[in-house]
Amino acid sequence: MTTEISQADATTFAIVDELKARFGEANLVVQPTLTGMPVVWVAREQLIEVMRFVQQVNKPFVMLYDLHGVDERLRMHRRGLPPADFTVFYQLMSLERNSELMIKVALHEDDLRVPTLCHVYLNANWYEREVFDMFGIEFTGHPHLTRMLMPPTWNGHPLRKDYPARATEFDPYTLTMEGQDREQEALRFDPEAWGMKRHSGDTDYMFLNLGPNHPSVHGVFRIALQLDGEEVVDCVPDIGYHHRGAEKMAERQSWHSYIPYTDRIDYTGGVMNNLPYILAVEKLAGITVTPRAETIRVMMAEMFRINSHLLFLGTFLQDLGAMSPVFYTFSDRQRAYHVIEAITGFRMHPAWFRIGGVAHDLPRGWDRLVREFLDWMPPRLDEYERAMMDNSIVRERTVGIATHTTAEALTWGVTGPNLRATGLKYDLRKARPYSGYERFDFDIPVGTNGDVFDRGMLRIEEMRQSLRIIEQCLKNMPEGDYKADHPLTTPPPRDKMLQHIETLITHFLQVSWGPVLKANESFQMIEATKGLNSYYLTSDGNTMSYRTRIRTPSFAHLQHIPAVINGGFVPDLIAHLGSIDFVMADVDR
Repeated sequence: MTTEISQADATTFAIVDELKARFGEANLVVQPTLTGMPVVWVAREQLIEVMRFVQQVNKPFVMLYDLHGVDERLRMHRRGLPPADFTVFYQLMSLERNSELMIKVALHEDDLRVPTLCHVYLNANWYEREVFDMFGIEFTGHPHLTRMLMPPTWNGHPLRKDYPARATEFDPYTLTMEGQDREQEALRFDPEAWGMKRHSGDTDYMFLNLGPNHPSVHGVFRIALQLDGEEVVDCVPDIGYHHRGAEKMAERQSWHSYIPYTDRIDYTGGVMNNLPYILAVEKLAGITVTPRAETIRVMMAEMFRINSHLLFLGTFLQDLGAMSPVFYTFSDRQRAYHVIEAITGFRMHPAWFRIGGVAHDLPRGWDRLVREFLDWMPPRLDEYERAMMDNSIVRERTVGIATHTTAEALTWGVTGPNLRATGLKYDLRKARPYSGYERFDFDIPVGTNGDVFDRGMLRIEEMRQSLRIIEQCLKNMPEGDYKADHPLTTPPPRDKMLQHIETLITHFLQVSWGPVLKANESFQMIEATKGLNSYYLTSDGNTMSYRTRIRTPSFAHLQHIPAVINGGFVPDLIAHLGSIDFVMADVDR
């Protein structure tokens, strides 16, 4: 593997020297990658000590951003890396350093055990359960190590390389009467099996099942409540009903053909989902896109940010009992979709971004449509704020409800508007600009109390800032091509393809087989509609990804629910669920 680290990243890699000074250079293996962050392999026996060190070091890594695994057994290009059948990687985030750190642990398939991090980083709980579910890796000391996304009766671990990637590779599905009884028994609700708290005394508690089909849980999400009257004594979120193997699908799709699958991760985010994947692939391919392509991407991403926030605002207020707002916000979403459809040709899932640019150039008249939308929306946002967020009933239901601090948010991996609502002025578009965001002038709205009201109000302010960004795209759209002149990018112009046999052959190979990318790893994080979203890609020198890890904000936000709502009341829970702004496709993947 080759190393490509810019001079600007010198402070990012300072933690490597700190680790070497503390643990000895002989005990660490530094892996060169295209991730833009230090990647360090440590021994399993040192993991906890290393994690405590980076958590307490000067300018600490306060957030466990991601944790997952890789089945290394079929990987061909591993020169310079420790021997491993499986790998568990931990991605940590330091806001003070404005950087990440990845720690990796190598495991042998005969000894798939690693100590839990639940007592070091609280949010490791769900991530470790998912790795156990997908790879069968055991986290010793975990308080409740059970399947996360798959049913408890499931056989096998889907992200292992020896697990089929296509339905046609399975035997036909059959269900005997004995099997049906077993599945029904697995659905039985058992508070202790769910890890609910035990309480002593004579108090009678009621258990309430909310979901998985309920209008207040925004999709197939289930949450079991332990109630003392209206008070929530304990609650356990239950996910996985929308899991469809998005990361597994990436292992059988070409780098190009996987783009439409990314649209379905956060299905309200549209091309916003394409962006981190495309940027990560472009790092692997060594592609630099044109300023025009960057600006078009920013404009469409911000259109979808507004579209998603409008959906949030209408359903959020509907959860609070207001029936009218959702009709107004959906009406405005249609105006946004009118622009999106005219430019991309599709509405919810355009899959319009391409490796090296976008699918086609802006059509004639795009500027007029964008101008009409920019003129329409500001008065509407003012009206939403006046008629809805200033409503006394809305304020009574939201102010001071489900509060959390910045420190608590970082502990649980909360990002995006839900983090900024606590008062922390952190937006990745400003902190680490990508796709040309450094050329745009906009503000970062923040809250003060970290409550339901701030989370709702913040989205209105963010829509105003998105309009500012789109206005600048409209006024300063660069000239030039909408895609990079690179053999691994979008298909070449048709006239060149018909005139040059070499171009035609290249086009045929790219479409039929897909581009071949050199063996390496890359990573890209963006400020998506609901928080930080990222793709961590591993290429083994093939036409398909060896491993695609999708880190979504909604997964972390749902794990945070019990820490915020326990001790509150059922109506507060409903208000909090509405304020999170999650979709289950973003959680389950």
